[in-house]
Amino acid sequence: MLRVGLTGSIGMGKSTTAQMFREAGVPVLDSDQIVHDLYRGPAVAPIEAAFPGVSVDGVVDRGRLAAQVLADPEALKRLEAIVHPLVWAARDDFLKDQEKKGASIVVYDVPLLFETGAEKSVDAIVVVSAPEDVQKARVLARPGMTEEKFAAILAKQVPDAEKRARADFVVHTGQGIEAARREVQAILDELERRR
Repeated sequence: MLRVGLTGSIGMGKSTTAQMFREAGVPVLDSDQIVHDLYRGPAVAPIEAAFPGVSVDGVVDRGRLAAQVLADPEALKRLEAIVHPLVWAARDDFLKDQEKKGASIVVYDVPLLFETGAEKSVDAIVVVSAPEDVQKARVLARPGMTEEKFAAILAKQVPDAEKRARADFVVHTGQGIEAARREVQAILDELERRR
């Protein structure tokens, strides 16, 4: 079973691209969804213990948590030490489940693939990219997003150019949905040839 890492900086169209893989019949592990689930379940108590006041009614409030960790590298490391092992355990469960189902290719949708060292756990890397102006427009259109938040998020991510240089494949989402869909299909065709 080929394990494909799917990543891209904020606003590049990674979630849309992940959906294209799903529509092509490829199982996709959504790391963001795992974190959302953890913030409503097993991660709440240890995160609240490390960052008092970030949970509301038994759920980690992402805004409150971000306020405590975004500008503090040590706090971010403490958070990652709590969350990353839980995400990896969920990934291992997903992989075992897909092996049982006979999947030939699986995709790990991981926003911080390079930043967390997760690229070592995949057989191929797909980076989703778009021109900087397209990325900025997409991100700043999100509710509650500011130029400052955007800059803080980008500062914690491997730059797009470096991601593209380290990729086996690049999906260019600035050229429209159908062009990106064709690129995804070409990637799947190539991956099938490699198996």
